[in-house]
Amino acid sequence: MLHERSSDLAVAARVNVAMEELPAAPQPAVDRYAKIAVVHDWCPNFRGGERVLAQICKQFPNAEVFTLFDFLPAEVKDQYFRDVEFHASAANRIPMVQKFYRSLFFFCPFLIEQFDVTGYDAVISSSAAFSRGVITRPDQPHLCYVHSPVRYAWDEQFSYLQQGKLGFGPKGMLYRYMLHRLRTWDTRTAHGPDLMLANSNYVRSRIQHIYGRDARVVYPPVALGELPCVEDKDDYYVSASFLAPYKRTDLVIQAFNETPSRRLIVVGEGQQSASLRAMAGPNVTFSGFLPRKEYVDTLTRAKAMVFAGCEDFGIALAEAQACGTPLIAFGRGGAADIVQRLGSSPEPTGVLFKAQTVEHLKEAVDRFEDSGEMITPRACARNARRFSEENFDSAILESFGAVQALHEIM
Repeated sequence: MLHERSSDLAVAARVNVAMEELPAAPQPAVDRYAKIAVVHDWCPNFRGGERVLAQICKQFPNAEVFTLFDFLPAEVKDQYFRDVEFHASAANRIPMVQKFYRSLFFFCPFLIEQFDVTGYDAVISSSAAFSRGVITRPDQPHLCYVHSPVRYAWDEQFSYLQQGKLGFGPKGMLYRYMLHRLRTWDTRTAHGPDLMLANSNYVRSRIQHIYGRDARVVYPPVALGELPCVEDKDDYYVSASFLAPYKRTDLVIQAFNETPSRRLIVVGEGQQSASLRAMAGPNVTFSGFLPRKEYVDTLTRAKAMVFAGCEDFGIALAEAQACGTPLIAFGRGGAADIVQRLGSSPEPTGVLFKAQTVEHLKEAVDRFEDSGEMITPRACARNARRFSEENFDSAILESFGAVQALHEIM
């Protein structure tokens, strides 16, 4: 009876494990040279998710990456993935797939299940959609870093369908059915990993709501050494993101159109580039994508960064803080973790606003300008230390060791 009860408890722990529930006994030293399969959804370019992937690979020198689509330039791999072997899906070889790979989302669950990672010592998945569903052995440790549950399959489905002008016609109904199938698969695979890590408290709450699992919050790594804190600021504000509808750069531009005495620099490109340029007033400047050095220089000298979207975390926001640049941001999502809010912190680093409207955003900018010297660059830079690469590395190794220990108990 005792043996059966212990076995049942171990299985239950694996189904819904959080760090507080893991074994209290001393955990074994992590074998960083183990053969690790790191599974990542796709690599279209080097952004926040790929920075997390690169940092995980740095911790495990024998790691190999499995990804559905690999479009990373050779120079990026030389810099961030030196000596890391990449395995891409068969769909990566489709001619011109780089232009339409996102439209293959309905095929991606099948593709991710074709990766054979069963010969590896352990699996680490870096997942915003599909990688968590990779097939593993029952005795194979599986740690999952969740950037987000599948955005367009769950609570943001209706927003994506609206943006794509997909109503209830034949095409719209087909997409809705495919998203329904994706939700079914996503729910079925939710209990595959032994432990889930969330990149913010917002994502942790979404994991609890959608999957009924708890997760430990581990903030993404920010390369603080590349981001100097500059106290002498210029007179412009900056907005930096991929110019997609959910980033709500349109709200930022509208707010600055209505306050023409304030300068705004918009960094980035995307599907809304043309429409946003068309609506911008003379006080709004578009820089396009900037090389890293120019981007950091623009960020360090900005009076504040303004962001009106709802990000799962938002590495760009944390980078701004590291540069000593205050934040004016929508108060839902990762921004709530990043900003030490004016009015509630002894060392405020920014202003959060409650609703995604032009009026709320303008009021937030007014509050920032009225705050005088209450928000300082040094306070912003100190706040950003929480997001260091060292903190991320320690949390990943600790979590990986905990998953290994769980399998030893089982």
